[in-house]
Amino acid sequence: MTENHVQRRLAAIAMADVVGYSRMMGEDEAGTLAAVTSCIETIIEPVVSAHGGRIVKLMGDGVLMEFGSAVSAVKAALDIQDRMQAANAGLAEDRRVVLRIGINLGEIIVQGNDLNCQNDLRSSPLSSPRGRPLAIVRRSAAPGSVIAMCDSVTSMPRSFC
Repeated sequence: MTENHVQRRLAAIAMADVVGYSRMMGEDEAGTLAAVTSCIETIIEPVVSAHGGRIVKLMGDGVLMEFGSAVSAVKAALDIQDRMQAANAGLAEDRRVVLRIGINLGEIIVQGNDLNCQNDLRSSPLSSPRGRPLAIVRRSAAPGSVIAMCDSVTSMPRSFC
């Protein structure tokens, strides 16, 4: 019988998305895509790299990021929000690219360049150890803010170990 090796590690996962993205796309698709792409390339990518993280994937208006520590993830998220606020200064309110960022610390499963975590029918692929999907953690963040949930590894259900 062949045993499959699953690579696991503790990581801080951050998820960012653009507030009002659907509305912005409906009003100006090309302008919105250009603005979001510019923010990713000029703000998010350099900040994530500077804080020792990596962008796992881009999903439309969403950015999934991995960091080796919660401190690095929070510092990067705050830096991103500061830079986004500066980039939005002087823009009309309906053209500002405003982010929400959620952060969770937990054990992840590495699948190639992608990540996965405890999953059930009620949660997204990345969820907190208590089963609260990272997408909900991120949506709980007020526009322009950062929200973090950090659970002890020892609080993980036995079925995940």
